Amino acid sequence: MNWIELNNLQTAPLAKVPLLSIETFRKDLLQAVTAGKRVVDFFADREADQALLYAVLADDHLSRLYMAAAVFDRENSYPSMTAEAPMLHLFEREVFEQYGIEPQGHPWLKPVRRGIAGISDMEVPYPFMRMKGEQLHEVGVGPVHAGVIEPGHFRFSCHGEQVYHLEIELGFQHRGVENLFIRNAEKPNYLLHLAESIAGDTVIGHGGAFVRACEALEGLMVSRQTRLIRTIALELERIGVHLGDLSALSGDVAYLTGNNVFGAMRTQIINTSMAICGSRFGRGLLTIGGVNYDISAALKSKIEATLDDIEEKVELAAEVLFSSSSASARFEKTGVISTSIARELGLVGPAARASGLAIDVRQDFPFGAYNQFPVHAITLNSGDVFARAYIRYIEIIQSIRIIREQLQNLDSGELKQISSAKLPPETLVVSLAEGWRGEISHIAITDIRGKIKRYRIKDPSYHNWIALALAVRNEGISDFPLCNKSFNLSYCGFDL
Repeated sequence: MNWIELNNLQTAPLAKVPLLSIETFRKDLLQAVTAGKRVVDFFADREADQALLYAVLADDHLSRLYMAAAVFDRENSYPSMTAEAPMLHLFEREVFEQYGIEPQGHPWLKPVRRGIAGISDMEVPYPFMRMKGEQLHEVGVGPVHAGVIEPGHFRFSCHGEQVYHLEIELGFQHRGVENLFIRNAEKPNYLLHLAESIAGDTVIGHGGAFVRACEALEGLMVSRQTRLIRTIALELERIGVHLGDLSALSGDVAYLTGNNVFGAMRTQIINTSMAICGSRFGRGLLTIGGVNYDISAALKSKIEATLDDIEEKVELAAEVLFSSSSASARFEKTGVISTSIARELGLVGPAARASGLAIDVRQDFPFGAYNQFPVHAITLNSGDVFARAYIRYIEIIQSIRIIREQLQNLDSGELKQISSAKLPPETLVVSLAEGWRGEISHIAITDIRGKIKRYRIKDPSYHNWIALALAVRNEGISDFPLCNKSFNLSYCGFDL
């Protein structure tokens, strides 16, 4: 392939991205996917009277990224690639919705987000798939949910209790986040707060991807102390959410002791994040060029004591949960996603690893302190609710050990460098991070003046929502909450 090769966080002149005909672009992409490469991102941009269709592919084994673009002058369509590469199905729909470039023959060309240009018209009802039969019925859930859950509509086609098909309609809260990055490109502090707000449970994940993208473009080399503190914060975020998920999964099988115990441990962890920076979710910790808060010797000791306590408690609580026959009866063989389906759909994060895919940005495209402290992806093969729950427990233990290692290497190094806020003209960077849900991707492209002209964001939920829909097929509808929580996907991370 005549595609530019990149590392994670490696900048490149925009002129070096090959501009291919759509025929060559399509052929190369499909051959690469067939050969085992994975689609990291697929998005469009406009330049004068042209539209550009970009693709970023990953070779996880070689830790290499590949990027190219197809140029559209007058034509506004191309033969869809979804049938041959299902991991592209949502990407192609989004590009059509935003830029009018039609993937002809796409098998499921429906709206991605509501209230924006193109086929997503608020006045047009979403075209749900319908099944006919006297004994079939539909169950609609949402878009308004109880509590603080964000909006999303789930439409089940059922025969009695058995789910034949689930269709998920998202995009009720299109916030225009990517456009806000463009409109406020000269306000770096605003952009940092915006990045922290992409998904409120992934402040360090998305915030970190943003600051590292800016630092790469500016050529800023952050200190070792900064890298260690950022890694500690990211792993605390992972532990906290995983504990919350184990609490919720325990509650869904009426194991109320686990619901309470895991929930209490989550509070200990997020309070540790608050002890570092004043926010339980890590807001305000990161800045372009470093971090705003240090970890003192006293705080280090406190964190170590908390981790010792959490490790002991979580091992006991997990042993009780996963040895419970009543919990196992609900977890095992429920909501199965096979390894082949996970690979075909391009799943990421714990959901992918629970289905046997050994992918993890920390391992495959290391960033920050992970360059010095390798992480190995841990996998399970059953791809069911049990695997997605148990992988969380494994990753909690793994993250505790990572944090301990980082704490032992802290020193009194500088916390931050001054950012010039000046970016090079006509340059791009791909910033990948492993958030607790999986691979986060931020791509920044600057114009001739060095101003951000395209900022592309991809939350891991973008890959994984379709897996939830497939996981509940042929399951009882009462298993949907359990399957849903075993993925725990983001509405706001999707509804950009």
